[in-house]
Amino acid sequence: MKVYNTLTKQKEEFVPLEEGKVKMYVCGPTVYNYIHIGNARPFIIFDTLRRYLEYRGYDVTYVQNFTDVDDKIIKRSHEEGITPEEVAQKYIKEYFVDCDGLGIKRATVHPQVTDNIEQIIEFIKELEDKGYAYAVNGDVYFDTRKFEGYGKLSGQNIDDLEAGARIEVNEQKKHPMDFVLWKAKKEGEPGWQSPWGEGRPGWHIECSVMSKRYLGESIDIHAGGIDLTFPHHENEIAQSEARSGKKFANYWMHNGYINVNNEKMSKSKGNFFTVRDISEKYDLEIVRFFLLSAQYRNPVNFSDELLMQAGAGLDRLYNTKEKLEFTLEHLTGEMTEDEKKLIPELDGFRDRFIEVMDDDLNTADAVTAIFELAKFINLNVDENSSKEFAQKCLDEFVELTGVLNIVSKKRNDSVDAEVEELIAQRTEAKKNKDFAKADAIRQQLLDMGIVLEDTRQGVKWKRV
Repeated sequence: MKVYNTLTKQKEEFVPLEEGKVKMYVCGPTVYNYIHIGNARPFIIFDTLRRYLEYRGYDVTYVQNFTDVDDKIIKRSHEEGITPEEVAQKYIKEYFVDCDGLGIKRATVHPQVTDNIEQIIEFIKELEDKGYAYAVNGDVYFDTRKFEGYGKLSGQNIDDLEAGARIEVNEQKKHPMDFVLWKAKKEGEPGWQSPWGEGRPGWHIECSVMSKRYLGESIDIHAGGIDLTFPHHENEIAQSEARSGKKFANYWMHNGYINVNNEKMSKSKGNFFTVRDISEKYDLEIVRFFLLSAQYRNPVNFSDELLMQAGAGLDRLYNTKEKLEFTLEHLTGEMTEDEKKLIPELDGFRDRFIEVMDDDLNTADAVTAIFELAKFINLNVDENSSKEFAQKCLDEFVELTGVLNIVSKKRNDSVDAEVEELIAQRTEAKKNKDFAKADAIRQQLLDMGIVLEDTRQGVKWKRV
């Protein structure tokens, strides 16, 4: 398997630190509001990477944090008249609601910053003892000039970075690119006792500490959105490697931006959408399918039209699966000689799926392989097929869609009593050769969003 490593700017063979095991850290949300569609992309992409690594036999330890103390959380607590802790817990709960809708599996560990204050203080003290950090009036900063490799992830020279930096009035930092590790407490803010006075952690230090605590000093994969490359991930590397003297992460993976209707998403433009907003119009599985239908490093455009197209594509896959399941119920027998000749072609879809997923998690081509498998199934499985062959087709379809966690729901689990009664009435009308009534009932069901299909095995239906 090869992955594109932001650190080296090229695809590299993936070789974990420990054979058969993967240690993976993905930056999680700052929990002051519902997650937006831009947040959803890395969460879906790297959930899929984790699932694929597990499919390939790796034991994955997956850590995704919650930033539960932050300026935005404090601001929201004042607006809502509740404590910052209550704000954080409220939106952590809502995060899981959205992630369940998006088909995102729980991380091995979901650490929270406020549960790691002691470890953060200890980490900063070690940096200070080694000469990489300095305190000024209760704040503590990382001295970027002391870390020789600063800028290696973003590919920028520290002199160029400093030349373009804006220096604030009353700046306390030695250098413009120095970043805060610990913030002195201000009135109305939460704070914890530390050697530098009461305060709270800076943003960048959190992930380094939680990664170290739950995964160790060196990890295999660190991932997130491309907007985190600089300064967040750059600063994580600097503080982690300065403290340990070891390489922090072997592979850095970043997904591309999301644009909305071909424009950058922003609240000021009125094109800012939370996942919760979108869920009011679309099943969130459509969002997952849509985002997996693009190569993860490329920017993707998000619009109602494109979501509707994705929904139609996902519906075709569901129809294939449901038709296959329905047909299978009425089949018997072992594979015929003609069916055995089709097995190499059938197995080829799995081979193709693995080939493209091994090529830097190319989910776009993996989705294409699944559509080609669906076409094969629709052409080669019918009421004359053997049960053994149809089951093998279904097993392969479920296996590949399962890796992406799509086409995983039971859409037809329940039918309203009214719909059941109408289908029964139509069947009876046809039996009595009252075709006008049968057609009227079909149209009534269609108006209700129910499409009927008459087959040799009986009436099939689906919602549209």
